[in-house]
Amino acid sequence: MTDYAVINPATGETLSTYPTITDEALAQAIETADSTYRTWRTVSPAERAAGIRRVAELHRERREELADIIVREMGKPLEAALGEVDFAADITEYYADHVDKITGDQPLDIEGDGDAIIRRSPIGVLLGIMPWNFPYYQVARFAAPNIVVGNTILLKHAPQCPESAEAIEKIYNDAGLAGVYVNILATNEQAATVIADRRVQGVSVTGSERAGSAVAELAGRHLKKVALELGGSDPFILLSTDDLDAAVQAGIDARLDNNGQSCNAAKRFIVADDLYEGFVEKFTAAMDAAKVGDPFAEDTVLGPLSSLAAAERLAAQVDNAVAQGATLVTGGVRDGAFYPGTVLTDVTSDMDAYREEFFGPVGVVYRVASEEEAVEIANDTSFGLGSYIFTTDSEQAARMADQIDAGMVYINCVLADEPALPFGGVKRSGTSREMGLLAADEFVNKKLIRTAM
Repeated sequence: MTDYAVINPATGETLSTYPTITDEALAQAIETADSTYRTWRTVSPAERAAGIRRVAELHRERREELADIIVREMGKPLEAALGEVDFAADITEYYADHVDKITGDQPLDIEGDGDAIIRRSPIGVLLGIMPWNFPYYQVARFAAPNIVVGNTILLKHAPQCPESAEAIEKIYNDAGLAGVYVNILATNEQAATVIADRRVQGVSVTGSERAGSAVAELAGRHLKKVALELGGSDPFILLSTDDLDAAVQAGIDARLDNNGQSCNAAKRFIVADDLYEGFVEKFTAAMDAAKVGDPFAEDTVLGPLSSLAAAERLAAQVDNAVAQGATLVTGGVRDGAFYPGTVLTDVTSDMDAYREEFFGPVGVVYRVASEEEAVEIANDTSFGLGSYIFTTDSEQAARMADQIDAGMVYINCVLADEPALPFGGVKRSGTSREMGLLAADEFVNKKLIRTAM
């Protein structure tokens, strides 16, 4: 899909449509980003940080307006939408606060006379291809560190997020950063043209495996650096607890965040045998209690999925799992784009559901007899984004953290993301890190300067 439109998933109503960028306007956008880069790279880090800080301030000043937009675009409950705007502001401000660490020289210990440093410098225009599930947060964690470094941004947002895409560009323009951040409502074919352009030095993609693979192939063909943040099927491992109710609530929070449409949501619940029956009972009750409804209503937990097509895909996955022998404990009945909290058990390794990512409020629960079996199931996936370990044994937690094949391990906590914490995965979940100081190292020239005295 490449036609840009706001289609309210709660009602199916098309609220507005946006024309895709013309080839002529796209060529001008690339030229604008490139010519701005020639100046922006010479601006002092302190001035760049000041511009980014103003972007954060404008997110906060416009938080209600920005939140309403993404509720309409992709069905996120209003309270979650407000939280996303706040987090995007915090992430943006983090890079303004840490500009000296990001851009400062790194001295090296050498054996010979003189000195040596690593100096980080920008590389040029970058293309960002962003998804619909976190329209502001995803953009902030890509754009802010790269702009502080001195790069400029072309941003292709998801086709269902044109209003938020334009709202973000307006913020950058109003912050005095016109040309540093340029929004392009481009088709996939036009995005390929951007990647091929000699002035564009790198591309970052957050999205599906399919999208990531296609973009990586194009980037490789043109010898461009590519950063990939893709899917996940994160394990939630519960081996021991002093408070089963709290552990269940953590599981619910980690599964239902963003209507269950989060790459690093807990999706596979791997539970010790002695806790399994109690966990399934309480987890099912909590899923049943999660109110589905109008995303603007205060008591709504689950709004609609991002689109009717997304809900239909999720329903087909669940139906297929049941047809192959899985047990549907609760949920599983679609109503338009709305899909309730759903629990599956008895999923085995010969079923499609064992290896699929369920991008919606579906939790698959596994029973295990040992720590070793829990690690085996957790790692038996092509994904490797995040993971969650719940245990009262600190030594066990440390052992398992070392053994889990994932880019992130959270022990006895969920939804604990912070701007300072790097985000990213291994295997088919991606190739890069965003957020934290590591994000600012993805698209820079780490230039060695060796001086003999």
